[in-house]
Amino acid sequence: MTVLLSALLLLISYLLGSIPSGLLIVKFTTGKDIRQVESGRTGGTNAMRAAGFWAGLATAIFDMLKAAVCVWMVRAVQPGMHLVEILAPVMAIIGHNYSIFLTERGENGRLRLRGGAGGAPCVGGSFGFWPPSLLIIVPLAGAILYFVGYASLATMSAALFSTLLFAYRAWVGASPWEYALYGLIAELVLIWALRPNIRRLLNGTERLVGLRARRKKAREENSNYSSSSSSSSS
Repeated sequence: MTVLLSALLLLISYLLGSIPSGLLIVKFTTGKDIRQVESGRTGGTNAMRAAGFWAGLATAIFDMLKAAVCVWMVRAVQPGMHLVEILAPVMAIIGHNYSIFLTERGENGRLRLRGGAGGAPCVGGSFGFWPPSLLIIVPLAGAILYFVGYASLATMSAALFSTLLFAYRAWVGASPWEYALYGLIAELVLIWALRPNIRRLLNGTERLVGLRARRKKAREENSNYSSSSSSSSS
C-alpha cells in the first residue's frame, strides 16, 4: 500500500509539473503562443521574451510553486519519506520539461512533449524543503544570469547551488542528506533538457542576456556608427 501511495504521489507531481504556466500566462496577457517565440520553451525566460518582465516573473513564481507544492504534499501524506519527498519535485521538473498537456507531432511524425528547461521548478523544490533557500539560490543564479549572460548556465547553476547548500546543511545536521541528492538528480535532468543550449555554448552561439548582452549590443551599435561615419567622410 505504501508503494502504491508513493507511486500515486509521484504521478500527481508529474501532472502538477506539466501545467504549462508560461503558455497560459502569455496566452492570457498577449494572445501569443509562447511555443512560437524564440526558444519555444514555456518557462519564465521565454515568457519574458514573449510578454515582458511581469509575465516572466509570474511564470517563474507559478513554476516554482508547482514543485514546492509537491514537496509539501508528500510531507503531509507520507511524512518522513525523504526519498519520495525528493523524487516528487524531480517529477515536477520532468513534467515541466516534458508536459503531457503539450504533446504534439514533430516534423518527423513522432510525438514529442514540449515544456521548459526546469530552472524554476528546480528552485521550487529547494524552496519546499527549506524556504530560506530561495534567498540564497535565486540571487546566486541571478548573478550568473546577469554577469555571465547565459540563461542556460544560470538554470544549471540553480541545481548546483541547491546541492551545495543542502550538502552543507546535512553536514551540520540541519537537514537529511537526501535533500543534497535532490540537487544532483535535478542537475542531470536539467543538463538533459539543455543539451541544445550546451552545444551552442560550446560553439559560442548561445543567446546572451543581462549585462553582457547590453555590452555586446553597445559594441555592435558603436561599430555600425563608426562604419557609417567612415563611409560618409569618404
